[in-house]
Amino acid sequence: MKDSCILVIDDNLTNLKLAADVLQFYGYRVLKATDAEKALVVIQTTPPDLILMDIALPGMDGLSLTRLLKSTPATSGIVIVALTAFAMKGDEERAREAGCDGYITKPIDTRLMASEIASFLGESDKAEG
Repeated sequence: MKDSCILVIDDNLTNLKLAADVLQFYGYRVLKATDAEKALVVIQTTPPDLILMDIALPGMDGLSLTRLLKSTPATSGIVIVALTAFAMKGDEERAREAGCDGYITKPIDTRLMASEIASFLGESDKAEG
């Protein structure tokens, strides 16, 4: 899956750009959204292979969006990785309970991000980058 498509959802434009730039550098196709409503439009038109989901989004938060996507047959198979600065005790458990397949904390470690994403997608060659 050399052309894996990743949707990055983050209301912080700096974080959104950083994640997108790193993923594009490693050969991923990247879609972007700044809130849940925009993300739903993107997902309907171009279903991604993986979603990097900021938890603290304006309007519908990332965990609510994750629950919605995981409960909908058309989107339930998309890999969703929580991306959050809220690295408090219990946050990873809450993310997993909502349906997240993985958990990455901010600030993003740009040296590890591609290999983490590759492992969530079951790829091995991206980690070499």
